[in-house]
Amino acid sequence: MRHIVSVLAIVVMVAWVSPVLGAQVLHMYSALDTAETQLYIPEFEKDTGIKVEWVRLSSGEVLARLRAEAKNPQVSIWYGGPSQDHISGKKAGTSVPYKPPLDWGLQDNAHDPDWSWVGFYFGAIGFGSNTDFLKKAGVPAPTSWDDLLKPVFKGQIAIAFPYTSGTSYTVLATLVQMMGEDKAFEYWKKLNANIHHYDKSGSAPVTQAGLGEVGIAISFSHDLIAKGNAKGYPIISTFPKEGTGYEIGGISLVKGGPEPELAKKFVDWALSVRAQNLMQQWFRIPLNPKAEVAKGAVKADQVKLINFDAVKAGEDRDRLIKRWRSEIGQ
Repeated sequence: MRHIVSVLAIVVMVAWVSPVLGAQVLHMYSALDTAETQLYIPEFEKDTGIKVEWVRLSSGEVLARLRAEAKNPQVSIWYGGPSQDHISGKKAGTSVPYKPPLDWGLQDNAHDPDWSWVGFYFGAIGFGSNTDFLKKAGVPAPTSWDDLLKPVFKGQIAIAFPYTSGTSYTVLATLVQMMGEDKAFEYWKKLNANIHHYDKSGSAPVTQAGLGEVGIAISFSHDLIAKGNAKGYPIISTFPKEGTGYEIGGISLVKGGPEPELAKKFVDWALSVRAQNLMQQWFRIPLNPKAEVAKGAVKADQVKLINFDAVKAGEDRDRLIKRWRSEIGQ
């Protein structure tokens, strides 16, 4: 019996380590949309011969999972999600520094000072409105944060939970940095009256707005396009005139992860022209200056951005989330 158990244990271990006997396998948590992750992973596997086993979670869920697994990490890399969440991960001790060998320079706000995370794309927070809803309601698309509080939008807005979604936490941090903390929470309490529901994923509201289940989605610019009008849905993107926050999407190597060298190879690949060009399919703005930008993608100079402090947002995350859950009651 002991021999049988040992054999079974070996079989289970081999099945986890490699879907193809003898192949190198990288284990990953991806905070990108499932459909988008599926665009990139097969190309990395094709280019490197390294297999990837991955689980898709929203950025806040990745952070919670890595904290829970800190004594026994199950993955080697965290792929995607706003830098402020990766900064929170560094604060929690879930990451390990790695500086990729680049032949071009990343701006200071696009990587951690000690390279505990590295950025690979840009995206701004915006509003995606269903044009059929706007026509029926007889109103223009919202172009300010205050517009979202209008009675005509009651029960017509979808956004994610800020404790599961890096997208929604970016919204919360943006409002806090624009208005001050107390006023931001007063604003969200008013906004809450117009919210139809909260999602786990920051990009999910876009599809719901596209289908007409709600009138407005609050999400990142690339998701508004990729899951909105690029899919044929009647979605128009607008951005608040007061200013909006943004993300520098990050990658982190997981401290104690089982395949650190494979994880480094993935970071190198993700910052290459080849990989960055693939992001045109999701309308992300690549950070590699040699990569191409998709037609219609929203660049940083096309919207009014606030002086968003990702470090402060990352360091304040636990406290702001605790207050949000206490005062908003979701």
